[in-house]
Amino acid sequence: MLRLAGARVLDERDLIDVRGVFDNDPVAACMVAARVEVAGLDPWRLGGEMWGSDSRPLRGRVDGLCFSGPNLIPLKGSASAMRMFADRARRRGRMCSSLVGPAEQVLTLWDELQPDWGPAREVRGDQPLMAISSSPKVTPDPLVRQVRPSELSRYLPAAISMFIEEVGIDPCAEDGGAGYRARVSELIAAGRAFARFEHGEVVFKAEIGAMSSRVGQIQGVWVRPDRRGEGIGTAGTAAVADRLIRVLNRTASLYVNGYNHVAQASYRRIGFEQVGQYATVLF
Repeated sequence: MLRLAGARVLDERDLIDVRGVFDNDPVAACMVAARVEVAGLDPWRLGGEMWGSDSRPLRGRVDGLCFSGPNLIPLKGSASAMRMFADRARRRGRMCSSLVGPAEQVLTLWDELQPDWGPAREVRGDQPLMAISSSPKVTPDPLVRQVRPSELSRYLPAAISMFIEEVGIDPCAEDGGAGYRARVSELIAAGRAFARFEHGEVVFKAEIGAMSSRVGQIQGVWVRPDRRGEGIGTAGTAAVADRLIRVLNRTASLYVNGYNHVAQASYRRIGFEQVGQYATVLF
């Protein structure tokens, strides 16, 4: 039976095609690949829906791919595919806190959605996507280590400060911080939160936010304000990247705001190179 071209919810029968998209650009796809590798394409286990689009009336290779969950993440597709995803997103209603991913797809999709979902709180259209797969050029900080579950109360204030600086809102505003505390606790329990402690206080922190079978994405890099400019952030980030590369056998990646020239210079000193371009629309 023929069906009209458009966006559809993918299922396990589409898994080979979806993995092909991930394999084509594993760094850009890390956030979504990490979920799919664990949960497959079942929406309940995945925590969202994987949408596909193709221009042909029969099931086959997808021409466009977009994850719709806590974030809306378009990974692949032409302007036509983004229109299809926008139509489906409008019908479903906005359920995401941001639109993030490869800049071409994100900004094209946002052009379609802006009349209904706008205005955005902020549009960050220039976010270099960077990666490193060999030993860092900077000596990793030996004092950066995994955060222990018992250290949550000491780590959390630094995580909150980072979030406010980076996103511009207080993660504790809506529910007293219960949801954010739970997310940070999960990262610590998984061994993916790292910090340098001095006199019991965090002076550097970072996390491995998403980790697929090939790539780990570093997020939440933060240095206590009174210790900035000392190289702590560079050596600390090198320590997290080094762990991803040597211990976990992954490529280390991150994305950074284009206007943050200091951070970009730091990452380049470590050995990160730009491999793509991201964009984020914050609601």
